[in-house]
Amino acid sequence: MTDASTPPLAPLLTRIADALERLAPPPPAAPDFAAARLFRHEPRDGAFVPAPDYPLSLDLLVGIERQKGRFVENLRRFAVGLPSNHVLLWGVRGTGKSSVTKAAFVTLADEFPVLKLIEVDRDEVAALPPLFDLLRTRSERFVVLCDDLSFEDGAAAGKALKSALEGGVSGPPENVLFVATSNRRHLMPRDHVERQGAIAAAENAEEEMSVSDRFGLWIGFPPMDQETYLSAIRAYAEQFGLRAPDLERRALQWSQQRGGRSGRVAWQFVRDLAGELGVKLPS
Repeated sequence: MTDASTPPLAPLLTRIADALERLAPPPPAAPDFAAARLFRHEPRDGAFVPAPDYPLSLDLLVGIERQKGRFVENLRRFAVGLPSNHVLLWGVRGTGKSSVTKAAFVTLADEFPVLKLIEVDRDEVAALPPLFDLLRTRSERFVVLCDDLSFEDGAAAGKALKSALEGGVSGPPENVLFVATSNRRHLMPRDHVERQGAIAAAENAEEEMSVSDRFGLWIGFPPMDQETYLSAIRAYAEQFGLRAPDLERRALQWSQQRGGRSGRVAWQFVRDLAGELGVKLPS
């Protein structure tokens, strides 16, 4: 029997439930993939932040014709629903790995509006399995790009990525193509053994190399030689109407100051020259 002086329990529970509901974060809004073609994923709140289209055309990326052709071929197959492979673009920095991905995507998205690109941070690899599960239910076809991927913290990140690519019992999402860029072919830090010890490093290396094997397509980007570097400079200069009588000499001096030649170094030189000449370039 309840004492008449005791307040009813139901109103108290209702007030507690109302207070908890006010404290709980609101559910994430449904993603609006019609807002853009490129997005950045924020795993902390589940947001998809629209981004502008990549400004450089695929034709301006010179010296990597084989790499461009192979990547576009695989992406086109994915766009039309044919069998395709997840892609690992590896090689020295500044050679155009992420640029090829974005420029090829924008080119094919003009032809296939169903394509969307989502960029994820390399430190958020653990968020990939739930992201892939979310994208699985959508009608769009998604290129998920992780730039400069490596497993600095050991095998845990590798296991999360393997889980995303394999898809667990439900299998990998048919409408997701994962693309990673890396300076290392097997995604491992150079000081692997020194930091973890030989046994732990060997175990983690085995785990991480097994992740590399999940990429069916590996595309290598070698260092850029001098003639290819100058070809890139000339292509940019012609595209944007940049005129300088000593263009190549200045471009070589610029690369010497930077300690190497690459597509990135060429673009930085062109930006500097365009600023000097008062010419605006794509940002």
